[in-house]
Amino acid sequence: METRKLGPELEVGAVGLGCMSMSGTYGTDFDDAESRSTLHRAVDLGVTLFDTADVYGPFANEAVVGHGLAAVRDRVVLSTKFGFVRDSTGRNHGVSGRPEYVRQSCDLSLQRLGTDHIDLYWQHRVDPDTPIEETVGAMAELVAAGKVRYLGLSEAGPDTIRAAHAVHPITAVQSEYSLQSRDVEAEVLPVCRELGIGFVAYSPLGRGLLTGAITSAADLPEDDWRRTSPRFNGEALDHNLALVDACREIAAELDCTLAQLALAWVLARGEDVVPIPGTKRVRNLEANVAAAGLRLTPEHVARLEEIVPPDAVAGERYADMSAVNL
Repeated sequence: METRKLGPELEVGAVGLGCMSMSGTYGTDFDDAESRSTLHRAVDLGVTLFDTADVYGPFANEAVVGHGLAAVRDRVVLSTKFGFVRDSTGRNHGVSGRPEYVRQSCDLSLQRLGTDHIDLYWQHRVDPDTPIEETVGAMAELVAAGKVRYLGLSEAGPDTIRAAHAVHPITAVQSEYSLQSRDVEAEVLPVCRELGIGFVAYSPLGRGLLTGAITSAADLPEDDWRRTSPRFNGEALDHNLALVDACREIAAELDCTLAQLALAWVLARGEDVVPIPGTKRVRNLEANVAAAGLRLTPEHVARLEEIVPPDAVAGERYADMSAVNL
């Protein structure tokens, strides 16, 4: 697989792997053995960036990923996050960027991952009650201590990115980015490029909406959180599915799946953009990685963006958008 750089130093495969679904979130149909097979196959295919978080599971996902990649630890980039405060039952207690919480979270993540360092450590969500300078200052201490190699911010706004980068270099910013979620193009991506910060695109398949596999809300498991998402309900879902269907002609011309077309569009946004499609199954992983070899012409890109312009999708990406782009 071709590689791309996040920031000036961190080189990763052009397509990474989001690991969240290996520990629930999209229903309870998951299996640790299958997840390990998917992780191993990803390494074989040239994937190097593996993205998890302490909150996934919660707490279980880091252990699955760390154990699954232990034998190839020196060949992969382990990426994890802190910020959401959960108790032992998984109940949410808000967001924290307090320095003491940063240090505590890092030590616990290292234990669960079974490693002595985290390659890319993210603040999962910005804490509005803690100055970003204090949070990133604590993260910088982790770098100095050898516990972390590079720093990232997830769902941060342009002012926060600038302030954080002034304290310690930020290697990458992560946000939802796909053909149906393009709000970062207005300010976040330009600031990243101005400062030389890489961009990691999570949910590049629109949480499955852009794959064509979802035809109605009935396709989602009863315990799938997408049932609470504005984009997956009622008239909004019908509208969004029609947009996906309109892309099928281009996929047929290129002899690729809708999912591969959506990933190729993200990859075409720039060499500083690395999508991390999530999956727990080998067959989906193999199809996603194959998209790295698909090249869209400017004409294909223009046609896709005519079908799905930035404001075409119905519904916000979260029911509550107050915690993103802060």
